Amino acid sequence: MDRYAVFGNPIGQSKSPFIHSQFALQCKQLMQYEAILAPADGFADSWRDFVASGGKGGNVTVPFKEQAYQLAEVLSARAQQAGAVNTLYLNTAGQLCGDNTDGIGLVADLKRLGVSLAGCTVLLLGAGGASRGAIGPLLDAGVRQLVLANRTFSKAQTIAASFDSRVVGCGLTDIPQQAYPLIINATSSGLTGSRPEIAATYLKDCQLAYDMVYGAQPTTFMQWAKQQGVPQQADGLGMLLAQAAAAFTIWRGVTPDIEPVMALLKKQLAV
Repeated sequence: MDRYAVFGNPIGQSKSPFIHSQFALQCKQLMQYEAILAPADGFADSWRDFVASGGKGGNVTVPFKEQAYQLAEVLSARAQQAGAVNTLYLNTAGQLCGDNTDGIGLVADLKRLGVSLAGCTVLLLGAGGASRGAIGPLLDAGVRQLVLANRTFSKAQTIAASFDSRVVGCGLTDIPQQAYPLIINATSSGLTGSRPEIAATYLKDCQLAYDMVYGAQPTTFMQWAKQQGVPQQADGLGMLLAQAAAAFTIWRGVTPDIEPVMALLKKQLAV
């Protein structure tokens, strides 16, 4: 039986084993998927041990995405753009290949929610790995301008400079005043019950406030957006499932339907 795994530290909270087991059942794939707690300084060894015992591919989560990027022998264009890898697999030549499905997972979820990205102006909050991985796929989907706002202006500016002129970097207090139909929170503020400190005026024309964090209840950012009159709010559960589905397709050559798995996960979260 083909073996796959997700590597992280911590890893107990990961929904990936449940998600991929459901995908395997749905797509009639004979495979096993587990969670592996890798030592903070021992990801490479954990991966090699896994492959030596028959491992075929894996997902990588915090804090190992950059280490996976360094370990991979062949990198996809998406991974190179993101500077991080969340999906690993061995090709027919036995080389370790690294890909990043986070951004295409986000785009797929936005499309599922009815967002028209072609010609859209996007405000992206936070300049960590999550946002960097999202920028390329958002631009590929036709976004006209993307404003990357971060507490530390220089970090936003550095990331913006690695893309074309459609991407502008700024601080949270000097965001250009213009219409942002889509605002994406890529910071981890939702994990601590807070939100990015931006002025409510930026939400005036927002149609969807999207938070990459997910949970049983709407995040603080989502609640705030609703209070400000934003018509639609969404969390990152759909993105989690869509990026997992993209990884599954890379490994198995079949694409699962995320909707039934999302329904099951929502029930789990509600307990």
